[in-house]
Amino acid sequence: MQHRPAIFAALLGLTRAGSAIGDFWIQSDFCARVKGASDDHPVTYADPATEEETTHGTADGRKACLKHCLTYTATQAIVAGAGARALGIKVHPAAAAAALAISFTTHYAADRRVPGKGLLEKIATRTGKSGFHKLADFGMNGAFHLDSAWHHGWETVAAVVATNKATTR
Repeated sequence: MQHRPAIFAALLGLTRAGSAIGDFWIQSDFCARVKGASDDHPVTYADPATEEETTHGTADGRKACLKHCLTYTATQAIVAGAGARALGIKVHPAAAAAALAISFTTHYAADRRVPGKGLLEKIATRTGKSGFHKLADFGMNGAFHLDSAWHHGWETVAAVVATNKATTR
């Protein structure tokens, strides 16, 4: 198809926008703070409204990460779906589902940040990037940047998948 590169670029831009909205606007403070909790590394959460403190372990960390990834992926689906419709792009349902599944699973894998056991921390250590992963100085946060790069890479793969059998109206 002659329009495939343009469709890919549009879908990538739309999923990137949906990702940023889902990660930074839709994700709750609770999910952001608790999604990496484990029984070995519990997280104490102070409710901003009540100031009540609760402590959370593995089960709550998994639930918080799952909830975040569900709302994140739903946000991507809404933004990409609405944007594609506005642009006159028809995405094949199976390709859309596969792209969203890639986004969901890779996002969960990266965001379940149990200290010492998280996927991105392990990859950073194996690739000689552990110093950058731990960097939290000079206005930088290495873990955040490695997380973003991970998500951007997988969003690109998902956009390629979503482009499969896509057409313009």
